Amino acid sequence: MNIVEVRAVEIDLYPKPTTKPRPVQPRYSGMNQPLDRYDPERRLKQPPWHRAACLITAADGSFGFGLTPFSGPLLSLINDQFGPALIGQNCMATEKLYDMMLRMTAGYGGAGLASYALSAIDTALWDLKGKVLQRPVYELLGGPQKEKIFCYATGHDTEWYMELGFKATKVFTQGGADAGLDGLKINEDLVAHTRELVGPDVELMLDCWLSMDVEHTVRLAEKVRPYKLKWIEDYLRFDDIEGYAEVRKRLPWQTLASGEHWYGPATFANVMKRDLVDILQPDVLWAGGITPCVKICHMAEAMGKSVITHGGMNYPYAQHLAFAMPAIVWGERSQEVSPPGVPLQEMVEIPGTAVIENGYLVPSDAPGFGMEITKEWVEGVMV
Repeated sequence: MNIVEVRAVEIDLYPKPTTKPRPVQPRYSGMNQPLDRYDPERRLKQPPWHRAACLITAADGSFGFGLTPFSGPLLSLINDQFGPALIGQNCMATEKLYDMMLRMTAGYGGAGLASYALSAIDTALWDLKGKVLQRPVYELLGGPQKEKIFCYATGHDTEWYMELGFKATKVFTQGGADAGLDGLKINEDLVAHTRELVGPDVELMLDCWLSMDVEHTVRLAEKVRPYKLKWIEDYLRFDDIEGYAEVRKRLPWQTLASGEHWYGPATFANVMKRDLVDILQPDVLWAGGITPCVKICHMAEAMGKSVITHGGMNYPYAQHLAFAMPAIVWGERSQEVSPPGVPLQEMVEIPGTAVIENGYLVPSDAPGFGMEITKEWVEGVMV
């Protein structure tokens, strides 16, 4: 089945809950960010871009819907370079098409924004492939490997997450390396407070969001060791590979995780070869799509590593990947999980997205990724 159209458009997705949130103010909120080093008032702001959606249509009229952030620079990449090269190609040839597109990035590199563009196209291709074959994507990836996906919630509405039935949660640090002793103190208090809220039988994790250095990461890990964190993640800049090696050497007892800002299988292969982290966290909508993330999962399985995709339970794409891959052990629900009092069902952005129930999720078994959308629906959310 050949591809007849590839089109990228800017869309604005946001949940529209009808339940009024409870007036609850958590003790902590937000997170420290890398730019805090220079001016905490100039927090790292995302540019005024919405999401980029990619629609790929086959000769029989079937279409696949892919997604990624940063519509601004990506629309031209998809519409002017990648899209025209895919016209006339077999929509089932996902391995070939991914390899083609990766080779097309030779002039500017396949990481960063290029990887986001690949993600939108590759996820659209897998959605189309499932629709043409009338099978859910997880079956095309090998079939269900687990009965349901264990999920955790990321954010600071901890008590609400426990009420929703989650048995694991992750919080963001409140001060980075430049906050010095004050940062260590507030982060220790954050972890201690959260542990008190969830008790000893709930897993607790800590996200540092690229704002530490080697020394501060080690000191922080030692400070919070009594609270039995499941893992610490994203403590260094994405490109500080030598720093990751040093942290690994100095914290042999601490489970370490990272990867949402790493792109493509080659980067993850290097990380695994050097044994830098225990848990790999690619984002399906950032790292290049389903095709490269399958490769990452297979390498991780062979190397004895775990994979937990970044924000994987937010959208159907990584839900299907997690359901099929043995290396993926948990799923993350992030991106404003749900305001206190608002059911998770009301936070769905794409109709047909499966919802976590009592801390577990089972993906839709409808064709493709199971999204209940039409091209008219896409037109309705376009910016």
